Amino acid sequence: AATPAPLFALALALRTLNCFLVQTSFVPDEYWQSLEVAHRMNIHNYGYLTWEWTSSLRGYSYPLIFASMYKALQLLAKDNVQLLIWVPRLAQAVLAAFADVKLYSLVQHLENSETAKFVFFCQLCSWFTWYSCTRTLTNTMETILTIFALSYYPIKGSKMGNSSKYLALVALAIVIRPTAVIPWMPLVFSHFLQEQRKADLIIHNCIPVGLVTVGTSLIIDRVFFGKWVLVQLNFLKFNVLQNLGTFYGSHPWHWYFTQGLPVVLGPHLPFFIHGCTLAPRRYRIFLLAVIWTVLVYSTLSHKEFRFIYPVLPFCMIFCGYSLKHLKAWKKTAASFLLLSNLVPALYTGLVHQRGTLDVMSHIQQLCNNSQQSQAFVFILMPCHSTPFYSHVHCPLKMRFLQCPPNLTGNESYVDEADVFYSNPLGWLNKEFYNDTLLPSHLILFNVLEQEISSFLALRGYEKTATVFHTHVPQGRVGSHISIYRRKAEMNH
Repeated sequence: AATPAPLFALALALRTLNCFLVQTSFVPDEYWQSLEVAHRMNIHNYGYLTWEWTSSLRGYSYPLIFASMYKALQLLAKDNVQLLIWVPRLAQAVLAAFADVKLYSLVQHLENSETAKFVFFCQLCSWFTWYSCTRTLTNTMETILTIFALSYYPIKGSKMGNSSKYLALVALAIVIRPTAVIPWMPLVFSHFLQEQRKADLIIHNCIPVGLVTVGTSLIIDRVFFGKWVLVQLNFLKFNVLQNLGTFYGSHPWHWYFTQGLPVVLGPHLPFFIHGCTLAPRRYRIFLLAVIWTVLVYSTLSHKEFRFIYPVLPFCMIFCGYSLKHLKAWKKTAASFLLLSNLVPALYTGLVHQRGTLDVMSHIQQLCNNSQQSQAFVFILMPCHSTPFYSHVHCPLKMRFLQCPPNLTGNESYVDEADVFYSNPLGWLNKEFYNDTLLPSHLILFNVLEQEISSFLALRGYEKTATVFHTHVPQGRVGSHISIYRRKAEMNH
C-alpha cells in the first residue's frame, strides 16, 4: 500500500500548480463573501460589506480565517496586495490536497489500495474540482469539510468511524454554509438508524457538538456584528421561506439533472453511471446523498453549478470503482479522462472570464501614484463583477453599481444596476450633472461603449487600456473590458 506521505506530496504539488493555473473569476461570492469581508475585519478598516452582511445573512466564521492570514501578513510587514490575493488561495490549495489524500485513505480503508488509487486519480483529474478547489468560496470549504467528515463517517465495514469527529466537521461545514446540512441529512439519518445506542449518540455526540459549534459561531458573530444574531436562521428564512434567491435568476426544476450534474461531472459522467451499477450495497448511502442533494436543490428556483460541488467527491468514489473494474480498457479510459478534463480545466482556469481579475492590476497602479487622493474609479459593470479592496489594498475612492434584492417589499423596486442599464446615457448625465463629481477612471465592458460614447467624448475621457475577458460575451457582459481615464486638463 502506498503511504499517504508521498501521495500528499504529489497532491500538494498538483494543487499548488492548480492554484496558479486558475486566474479567472467564477462567481462574485468568491471575493465578496470572504476576502472583502476579511479585509474589512482586519485593521484596514476600509472595505465593502454587501447587503448580506448588513442584513446579517452571513456569519463571520469563514472570513475570520482569511482575516487572520491578513493580520499575520500585516504583523510580518508583508501585507502587499499580491500576497493578500495569493496567500488565501494557497491556503485553500493546501486544504484541498489534504482532502484529496483523505479521500484516498477512506477508499483504501474500505476497499484496497488499487481502488483507492483510481478514486484518487479521478479526483485529481476532475476539471470542476480543478476549477473550484483553490477558490475562496464557502462552497469550496463546504466540500473540503465534507471529505474530512466522510473519512470519519461510520459506514458498514469501517473501523475509522468516529461519531464525534465526523459530526463536529459536519457542524463546522453547516456554520460556514448552512446548506451543508442537505447532503448530510441521509447520512446522519442512516447512521442514527444503524446505531444501537441511539440515546448515547444524541446525548454524548450530537448535543455537545451542536452546542460547541453553534456557541462558537454565535460568539464570533457577536464580536463582529456587535449584537447577538443567528445567521443560519436568517439565511434559511431568506433563501427558503421568502425565496428571495430568485432575484439572482431562476432555472427550470430539471436543470441539475439535464445541465448541472452533467457539466460538473463532465467526462466522468459515464464512469459515474457505470460505477453506480457496480458498487457494493453499503455505498448506496453515498449515492442516496447525491440524489437527495440534487433533488432538494432542484426545488429551489435559483440554481448554480457550485451548489452541488460538495457531492462531487461522493461521485468520484463511484468513478474510481468503475475504472478499477474496466479490465482491458483501464489505460485507455484513464488517458481519456486525463486528456478530456485537461482542456476544460485549462480553458476555464486560464482563459474564460479572466478580464475582471486582470483589470484589478490596472486599478492597483493608481495606489502607487501621488494622485491617489484625486483618483476615483467607477466600475460601470453588472454589480460585483470585479473584486474590490481585497485586490487593491489602498484606500482608493471606488464605486460600483448597486444591486441589493428587494428587502423593503416595495412593489415598484428596481435596483441601481437595472436603472442604469435601462438608460445608460440618461443615468450618467443625471448622476454627473456637475463636472466636479465625475470619476477619474471608468471601467466598462465593450458592449456599453457605443451607447455612452457621446458622454465619454463630451466629458473628455480617453481609452487607456483594453483587457480580454471572455470568448462568449452574453447580455451586459462583453468580450473585453475598456478602461477610460479623464484627461488631466479636464480634471482641473
